[in-house]
Amino acid sequence: MRTVLTAIFLFAGLISIANSAPLSEADLKNLLAAIRQNRIAQADFQEQRVIRLMKNPILSAGKVWFQPPNKFRREVKGSSPSLTVSDGRQLWIYYPNFKSAERYPLGKGSPLDSTVAAINSSLNLEDVENTFQIVAAKIDNGYELRLMPRAPSMKRVFQKLDLRINDQFRVERTDMLLPNGDRIVTTYSNQTREPVAASMFEFTPPPGTEISTPLGR
Repeated sequence: MRTVLTAIFLFAGLISIANSAPLSEADLKNLLAAIRQNRIAQADFQEQRVIRLMKNPILSAGKVWFQPPNKFRREVKGSSPSLTVSDGRQLWIYYPNFKSAERYPLGKGSPLDSTVAAINSSLNLEDVENTFQIVAAKIDNGYELRLMPRAPSMKRVFQKLDLRINDQFRVERTDMLLPNGDRIVTTYSNQTREPVAASMFEFTPPPGTEISTPLGR
């Protein structure tokens, strides 16, 4: 049943894009170039995680910072705050309520490499032509893109990633379908291109933090 529902979901999404004005290969190349030229460095976000086994989605909000090709910082606010930071060499996830942190090394075939690449693809769109199959269409107030991963390692992270691009060539919404059928829908606002200090992509655990390395490296 899960396979059937997923197939219907994907097919319906493809019909939606097909009913818009599909972009030619040349138009897609120009669009990606325009998006990269207007690439945002930071934004506020609101996120819904739709889990198949739960009646209501999990909601979160916060702020995200990016620096191509692989540095980012993501702060989740609210009653269950968290901080995710990557400097391109390692990734930290910090849970202030529990005074605990997880450290994941990146590179050299780390299982987390594909996950970090997926996170950065959502807003950076760096080198997506070589790593994804792309379907794009013009809509009334911008563009819709569908990214489907080519590599098996990336397919284990997500099945597809839909992006809504506004008329200023900025990503304003992403919709990621995970392999287990869950979805993560994120909307972005207050986007800016102001430079981000290098220290924003560094993390030092506060004193008393319990640190774990789940991958054992």
